[in-house]
Amino acid sequence: MSDFVNNFWSVYVAGITIVGIVACLVLLIITARKKVVSDGDNTTGHVWDEDLRELNNPMPRWWIWMFVITIVFSLLYLLAYPGLGAYAGKMQWSQVGAYEAEVEKAKAELEPMYARFTAMSTEDVAKDGQAMAIGERLFMNNCAQCHGSDARGGKSFPNLTDADWLHGGAPENIKQTITQGRMSMMPPQAEVVGTAEDVRNLAHYVLSLSNSPHDSLKASLGKSKFTACAACHGMDGKGNTLLGAPNLTDDIWLHGWGEKAIVDIITNGKMNEMPAQDKKLTPAQIDVLTAYVWGLSNKPGTAN
Repeated sequence: MSDFVNNFWSVYVAGITIVGIVACLVLLIITARKKVVSDGDNTTGHVWDEDLRELNNPMPRWWIWMFVITIVFSLLYLLAYPGLGAYAGKMQWSQVGAYEAEVEKAKAELEPMYARFTAMSTEDVAKDGQAMAIGERLFMNNCAQCHGSDARGGKSFPNLTDADWLHGGAPENIKQTITQGRMSMMPPQAEVVGTAEDVRNLAHYVLSLSNSPHDSLKASLGKSKFTACAACHGMDGKGNTLLGAPNLTDDIWLHGWGEKAIVDIITNGKMNEMPAQDKKLTPAQIDVLTAYVWGLSNKPGTAN
């Protein structure tokens, strides 16, 4: 791996670039000085197809000057901009810097519009058509990769259109999640639960909490083992939003359901991460995105 982080490749790229420019300059000089002895009829003596003769005319002046200008331009460009390995150039230009400048310019231009939304409540922003159009684009650009373009999520990625919230569905909870991100961890519990059979019995008890298909005998045997889970999920299995512990009594399974899936989670644990967005989005953008996400599960006529 060290081959890709030392200075060799920087020097190599710079060397190849300079050698290429110098080679072009040398070729131009040699070509300009080379004189071809011509016959009395101003030809080089080369004949094709019996009657096609190559004339011994010099290269056009404009072509030579274009070549010279190209070489001079390349040298000035490499002096001003990065192109010689790790050399940053006199103007200190970079793709990252240009991107950040464009982002800051866009933020400044959009600030007056976002200021209006910031002064509104989340509920009112969710009713504003312009705000929701902006929120949808923010969602597509920053959230849809995991939660899907329809926000219905998938295995291990929460559905944002229902009323099931691991960390709470109030606007302030959603805003905190977007801003700071979330890290949820279900630690392995197999050693605490007991034998492999005990783990399977516990899995059936967990299934019984939501009236999912299960073996009632195994569920009765696994009930006593649920104490290993109650610290997070509660004795009633309804979860804890402060800890991000899922409600096990509904029919929503974030990581898959059935004996095999639950046994795997109990045995190996599970970790999920929602990355923080405060470095990518402004507070005003987060407010609009919060309203958009909140509105997905709080449309008119739906229960909060």
